[in-house]
Amino acid sequence: MTTLLWLTLLTTPADGAGVADLIVFNGRIWTGNAQQPEVQAVAVWRGRIVRVGTDAEVKACAGANTRVIDLGGRRLVPGFYDSHLHFLSGGLSLSRIDLKDAKDEAEFGRRLREFDQKTPRERWIVGGLWDHDRTFGGRLPTAATIDQYVKDRPVFIRRYDGHMGLANSAALKLAGITAATPDPPGGVIERLADGKTPSGILKDNAMALVDRLIPEPSDEEILEAVLAAQKACAEHGVTSVQDLDGSDPETRRKLFRIYQRLARDGKLTCRIDLRWPIALYRDLSTAGVMADFGHDYLRIGGVKGFVDGSLGSSTAKMFAPYENDPKNTGVYVTAPDTLRSYIRAADAAGLNVCIHAIGDQANSVLLDLYAEVARQNGARDRRFRIEHVQHLRPEDYKRFRELQVIASMQPYHAIDDGRWAEARIGAKRCASSYAFRSLLDHGAILAFGSDWPVAPLNVLAGIDAAVNRRTLDGKHPQGWFPEQRISVAEAVRAYTWGSAYAAFQEADRGTIEVGKLADFVLLSRDIFDPAQRDHIADTHVLLTIVGGKVVYQRK
Repeated sequence: MTTLLWLTLLTTPADGAGVADLIVFNGRIWTGNAQQPEVQAVAVWRGRIVRVGTDAEVKACAGANTRVIDLGGRRLVPGFYDSHLHFLSGGLSLSRIDLKDAKDEAEFGRRLREFDQKTPRERWIVGGLWDHDRTFGGRLPTAATIDQYVKDRPVFIRRYDGHMGLANSAALKLAGITAATPDPPGGVIERLADGKTPSGILKDNAMALVDRLIPEPSDEEILEAVLAAQKACAEHGVTSVQDLDGSDPETRRKLFRIYQRLARDGKLTCRIDLRWPIALYRDLSTAGVMADFGHDYLRIGGVKGFVDGSLGSSTAKMFAPYENDPKNTGVYVTAPDTLRSYIRAADAAGLNVCIHAIGDQANSVLLDLYAEVARQNGARDRRFRIEHVQHLRPEDYKRFRELQVIASMQPYHAIDDGRWAEARIGAKRCASSYAFRSLLDHGAILAFGSDWPVAPLNVLAGIDAAVNRRTLDGKHPQGWFPEQRISVAEAVRAYTWGSAYAAFQEADRGTIEVGKLADFVLLSRDIFDPAQRDHIADTHVLLTIVGGKVVYQRK
């Protein structure tokens, strides 16, 4: 539909009475629009906003068939837009073993044993999301750790950051991983004290040695996971997502078909932007797909790659060695020369490029690559993105604005990683990490997400993390490096408009304005009230509206 036609349609209902499908009124509505930041009411027609303003102004659009919702003076904000999650993995994780909050090895083992007893014998045990800093006091578990509890079936469970997996002896044997197996490029096979015997820990690209053996989910399992994931999104007020997936090629094709079928049948309640692996960019480019192709509920046209691993797995690429591992500076999951060729080709094909970079060297190298490709391919609105942007040198802050690179960040990581990050890289490097304030002050655009299931899907917990920076261990009640805190408005903007801008979708979503998609979230507390600053994480989503339809209502 052309902009002129849509504006014509908008003008007709807004000028007359009795045409709105939905009106929400008597609220404190934060629009995100600097020209009209606070309103009382919104009218919706055919899934889009047709009027914002006072209760009286908006109620003039009501008719006999208009649904009217009294907000009861509560806070309404634009629908939350998660700029970085893994939709299928998140949905699958809801039915897999969860080990992240196991307080010690005894709890870890009990959960494994109980899950083993209720799982059909022919299946692998996968999932996990374990955290060795919480459960094992920072010590890495081994295959023998699992063998005590499950030894007659293969087990491969991942650390919660997704960059390190733990295999039991049965899985190592099936994969043929022995003392003679070399580390693959971009991966590490951890060894026992003899320096030869595989411990069971596989980092980054080494995980593929076992991953290739794990049966992929069926169409039915994928559908169930997608439906579970979108239900979880609705409960947390997430109305749009950028799905950075991570599946194998065949599973991704199945997933995309299922997305298309749900969209065609009107069964998607969350707007999905699926990102393809950059190494497979030709899947899109040869079909002529370019950035932001699709419709309101399903889009494609972006590609995602990796520079390095993660801090928690000690594979994030740093300039200086790790404090607890003086011979280690991390790994390049993708060699910079290879990544350069991928970025250049994908960008030339008109695809949107987003690349994972966590270490300070990884971020610096990626900024260099982006600058080089932009010069070679010529000026255009490409919106290069860096995913995570966790550890930076201060001299790199300004480059985000200079190069027009978007910082796609997940604030919950700051309060989670802050429990142990200083032991990995020291206080000085942590002071310039998760640098929300510094990046904003240097003119960067932030797009916030969760990285679910690596971190919780809960947006309000993410906003609280950006605003208060209180680590999960309770050791920093005034904030971990509090100079990097940002305001509630800045955090909400990053979780709405910032994510929409990062996907070329700011004309349709991210703020509450006439003509935009009618996606809203009603909150139990007014998080913009300074008195509620300590209660942001305790706030609940009461109502989620997508396209003018209620998709979740808290009982």
